[in-house]
Amino acid sequence: MTPPPRGRGRGREPDPVLAAIRRKRRERTRKHRKRVAHLVAGAALVVVLVFVVTGFTGAAVWMSSCNLNDLKPVNNGENSFVYAADGSLLGSIPAEKNRQPIDLVDMSRWVSRATVAIEDRRFWSHGALDYAGIVRAMVANVQAGHVVQGGSTITQQLARNLYIKKPSQTFGRKATEACLAIKLAREKPKRWILNSYINQVFYGNRAYGIEAAAQTYFSKRAKHLTLPEAALLAGLPQAPSLFDPFHRPQQAIARRDEVLRAMLANGYITATQYADAVANRRLGLKAGRLYTVIREPYFFSYVRDELQKQYGSNTVRTGGLRVYTTIDPRLQRLALSAIKRTLPYSTDPAAAIVAINPGNGAIRVMTELSPGNPKNQVNFASSARRQPGSTFKTMVLTTAISQGISPSTQYLSAPFKYDPSETGSCDTDPPTAWCPETYDHSYVGATSIENGTLRSDNTVYARLTLDVGPENVADMAHKLGVRTDLRTSDGAYVPSMGLGSRVVTPLDLASAYSTLAAGGIYSKPMAIRKVVLPGGKVDREAGWGAPQRKRVIPDWVAAEVTRILSENMTSGTGTAAYFGHISAGKTGTTDNFADAWFCGFTPGLEATIWMGYPRGEIPMTSVHGISVSGPTFPAQIWRLFMEQAVKYAPVPTAFPVAKTAPVWQSHTLQYAMTGGYAPTSSSGGTYTPPTQDTTPTQNEDNQGFVQVPDDGSQP
Repeated sequence: MTPPPRGRGRGREPDPVLAAIRRKRRERTRKHRKRVAHLVAGAALVVVLVFVVTGFTGAAVWMSSCNLNDLKPVNNGENSFVYAADGSLLGSIPAEKNRQPIDLVDMSRWVSRATVAIEDRRFWSHGALDYAGIVRAMVANVQAGHVVQGGSTITQQLARNLYIKKPSQTFGRKATEACLAIKLAREKPKRWILNSYINQVFYGNRAYGIEAAAQTYFSKRAKHLTLPEAALLAGLPQAPSLFDPFHRPQQAIARRDEVLRAMLANGYITATQYADAVANRRLGLKAGRLYTVIREPYFFSYVRDELQKQYGSNTVRTGGLRVYTTIDPRLQRLALSAIKRTLPYSTDPAAAIVAINPGNGAIRVMTELSPGNPKNQVNFASSARRQPGSTFKTMVLTTAISQGISPSTQYLSAPFKYDPSETGSCDTDPPTAWCPETYDHSYVGATSIENGTLRSDNTVYARLTLDVGPENVADMAHKLGVRTDLRTSDGAYVPSMGLGSRVVTPLDLASAYSTLAAGGIYSKPMAIRKVVLPGGKVDREAGWGAPQRKRVIPDWVAAEVTRILSENMTSGTGTAAYFGHISAGKTGTTDNFADAWFCGFTPGLEATIWMGYPRGEIPMTSVHGISVSGPTFPAQIWRLFMEQAVKYAPVPTAFPVAKTAPVWQSHTLQYAMTGGYAPTSSSGGTYTPPTQDTTPTQNEDNQGFVQVPDDGSQP
């Protein structure tokens, strides 16, 4: 028995009406496709005829409508990178468009092959416009009823990315794009065009160019990309958001496989390579941190500020600079270790260290640690201004010696009241007169300036500051390296400055003490050794890496101050910092224990330690059970750091020897052995400068003598 026919009409004859409808539909589809084919063929013929017929007339007019020389490339910028002294990367200064251009030879071979296969498979054979590709795209778009393919070549896309700021689909803009593409192809070789395109194109997630893309998605250099990885990245520019591997992995894999098929069709990979690549359904992503992680952030921010002063913020963010700095990662690690060993608890105050090479001003260390505030963004080492306490007495001592006042000169160690108006009191709270006292409220009567330094006697230095003149102390501090303005809001230099009442930065003090270590030669602090501009040219005009040095005090003055500060390490307030090596230094503590310091140096390295709470003016009266002063934790941090750092510090191994002998002068020192200030009857209780003899003193260049009044005014 014959089985019944299959289908919806099983057991029945087909419906003639339905059959007629289906035939009409098939006929309409056939006619539509035929019309489309005729349309495409006609369009293609028109394109060919236009180029042939107008080859000597219209084409010439059209080609004259665009000029590469009249158009400026869009500034896509590129990241700047900052390196330590040993060449290790400290971090990047990202451009608005995260970009790091490289050459084709620094890319995996799969990158260029995958890009050409998926974007412009006849790139190496056509000129600038792929006419066959244009026709193919027209056919596909008409058949689909919407745009599914583009006819733009890599050269056209580069012209669009480089020169056309606001791409559009207007005929005029597309014509300009094609015109520019032809001229680019005439003036530039294929390798240049392909290289430029791969370095310009957007790969998603803020990554412009293949190097940024490789680091963003795989945390590796573009030269190390595998075939599947290169295929994945090559497929992203068409629609970075749609194929985003981080958020749409399945779509990304499908697009990658499409690129691999194109590479196979173009003969760039074998069937075996294709099969192995598509068999791996895992993307192997490793989100990069190269452009976000910064080592040594405080020093990094200082370098960035220096670059912006020289080049401007826009150039720094888009200039593609390679910045080589003076920072030594080994010393940075030693500095942090010294802080952590001393301040291990989260409730501990913060500490900062700045270390400078006295021989050239190179900043070797700039770091800090805020145990209770790890996200602190303030660079205490270079920016935060705090009272320096007794470390500023070194400025007073240097001023006195430079004026010819011998360190053996006798001064009174006793309670001191300074009240020019005679209306103040030391008994009120707060006092209405200036009433300096010693740290431990002990006094020794008549003593030398040198011994007063070793004792860090506030009453001795209050008197000495008045005798040498606060304005002269400020001038000396500036000569040595302090760049913070030491005047009060009304423009005055107050006597309390000599005891550290005016705020400075750790960098200020490190620079000043480095000048003493160098025998009186100031070196401008230097953080940058070299800047390489885009294209590999070293910027020599800015003077990076060239020490800026100047003698600011005579060598014998620096030698005398250094001698006393060296003695302070073995028999003064700095004994906790001494580590058996030739060194010199001074402690500092503010009245309310809010800030504590140690500034010290060896012949080859200066280091300044600051300690305090980030918010400021919080007394450190109970840290590990004690009140923090300069001779405690700051001195300990300095010792722990320096006893290891000297192994890496540069020569010399001894302090400079003065070539000139000290020149001591006789002075009328009004405050040396007095308890206060007695106004003249004509002054009405107002301040009158002390009367002193006019004596010769050496000028800052140590080139002879000039007559200057001892009150510090200029002739």
